[in-house]
Amino acid sequence: MDISWLEYIIFSMAVFRLTRLLVYDQITEWIRSPFMDEYEEKNDEGKTEVYLLPKEEGLRGWMGALLSCFWCTGIWVSIGLFLMRYYIPVLYKPVVIVLAVAGLAALVETWIQSKNIE
Repeated sequence: MDISWLEYIIFSMAVFRLTRLLVYDQITEWIRSPFMDEYEEKNDEGKTEVYLLPKEEGLRGWMGALLSCFWCTGIWVSIGLFLMRYYIPVLYKPVVIVLAVAGLAALVETWIQSKNIE
């Protein structure tokens, strides 16, 4: 198994972006929702806040716990992309490049936003 430093960095950025997509992004809420329960709570200002917690038991609870943990999901995303590299290389390269570029763009945007807040 031979992997260059450049490919390692690109792979890492792709894992970062896909993991965030699955765990946090609104567009993948439909993936998480069967495994989560919504709880509403009023904060000190009287506004209602909605919390998502993994279901209590069974496979849905396990998947909910997995999808609510950035670190846990990251491991499985890494394994999936790594297996894709060997078994579906024709799909691996474009998927990883798109995810890596999106991940880098997200980091740059976060950095820019942090500089604009004073």
